[in-house]
Amino acid sequence: MSSNRVYLFDTTLRDGEQSPGVSLNVEEKLEIAQQLARLGVDIIEAGFPIASPGDFAAVQTIARKVKGPVIAGLCRAVRGDIDRTWEAVREAENPRIHTFLATSDIHLRYKLQKSRPEVLEQAVEAVKYARKYCSDVEFSAEDASRSDIDFLAQVVEKVIDAGAKVVNLPDTVGYAVPEEFGQFIRTLFEKVPNIDKAIISVHCHDDLGLAVANSLAGILAGARQVECAVNGIGERAGNAALEEIIMALYTRQAFFNKQINVNYGELFRTSRLVSTLTGMQVQPNKAIVGKNAFAHESGIHQDGVLKERTTYEIMSPELIGASRSTLVLGKHSGRHAFRKHMQELGYDLSDEELDRAFKAFKEIADKKKEVTNEDLEALVNDKVRAIPERFKLVYLHISSGTSIVPTATVKLAIDNMEFEAAATGDGPVDAACHAVDKITDIYGKMHDYKLNAVSSGKDALGEVISHIEIDGKIYGGRGLSTDIIEASVKSYINAINKYYYEKHQQTGQA
Repeated sequence: MSSNRVYLFDTTLRDGEQSPGVSLNVEEKLEIAQQLARLGVDIIEAGFPIASPGDFAAVQTIARKVKGPVIAGLCRAVRGDIDRTWEAVREAENPRIHTFLATSDIHLRYKLQKSRPEVLEQAVEAVKYARKYCSDVEFSAEDASRSDIDFLAQVVEKVIDAGAKVVNLPDTVGYAVPEEFGQFIRTLFEKVPNIDKAIISVHCHDDLGLAVANSLAGILAGARQVECAVNGIGERAGNAALEEIIMALYTRQAFFNKQINVNYGELFRTSRLVSTLTGMQVQPNKAIVGKNAFAHESGIHQDGVLKERTTYEIMSPELIGASRSTLVLGKHSGRHAFRKHMQELGYDLSDEELDRAFKAFKEIADKKKEVTNEDLEALVNDKVRAIPERFKLVYLHISSGTSIVPTATVKLAIDNMEFEAAATGDGPVDAACHAVDKITDIYGKMHDYKLNAVSSGKDALGEVISHIEIDGKIYGGRGLSTDIIEASVKSYINAINKYYYEKHQQTGQA
């Protein structure tokens, strides 16, 4: 193996899903995993199988269906966790057991209440036990950056002797700074005599905004695996952003002299998909994938870019798949042209998916003068990749104003039958949601609401992303329409459909 090769370990589906308010179902996790495989990441950490039956099912489904990357499951350094993780990943083309145990004195004293010798023994035992199942075992020393360096070196040496193929040294709480973290990794290379027998990995959090910088410092110091998440999502302030790591290594290839194997053209689509399914909007000024990443306001900058792009752009939007084509299709476009254009956008739709997408496209085209690539991507995510719709909006009428009580009449289709209800509320959206509650007998509470314009212009599609609490669990809802009230109600119904689907999947009903 080349010492210049860096392996990309994506933890969007494990650490990323631990972001507050994010809850993905099995189908959504599988869709993200399949997109990560198209992007070309080396390892997908699919979840924490012992955490819940849903997490186990997601990891097992991904292990069975996603080919190419290594599929890893996370587990504590205890036998029951390791057993459950192996059960989840065993059918993967390339399975990995990823076990972890804290090594810092603060964690030993307050969380684990164990001595250093006890932790060392537990770590070694966990790796040996995992190796009975799987040759690819990764060990993570949680809170490594705040651990005593001599004790940590001892742990690293012993877990490598026990059979760990990869050893991860995380900055779990985002406390390190780049120069310090780089020196920390170099010191371990000096202190651990058998360190060349394992791949050293880094996993940095962004509490001080330094996750990417620390990860790159770790790579320069000798780490050959970097753990990150799409859009930088994750616990607290998040993880190192996958797209920023990738493009830093690409753009500054002469400096880093490291090689990664990815399909750069899938970066933007991966970011959009994760943002859509998690409901976590990408900030406009986000590096690489933010909507302003390739925008130029200053006249001087605009003039420079028009004369020579590289005056103010160090990478091109086309490279990451973020080209901004204008109109692509209109209401007179045919099915063949539609299929061809969707293929050009990277969507290879089945006949059934094409039928649904083309029907939705025609509905949008009747309302909009121009249908853009952004509209089409939103349409596919909304209509084609959606879960089965138990409840479908048929009709919506709103009566609202500054001097009247907002009233909504809603008609839903349920199993080819239509039901109608009316309700009042604090506003038109609230009234419509109350009417939906009456019909479905499922009552949700809205915790978060975001309205985005998918494209520009007065007739832009409105995308509403909401977080709805039902029976104590948060479900992400998404709705799309040129009418923002209709998009809001569709988002609410989408969350209810997810709740219903999950509930009946668990009970084995259709």
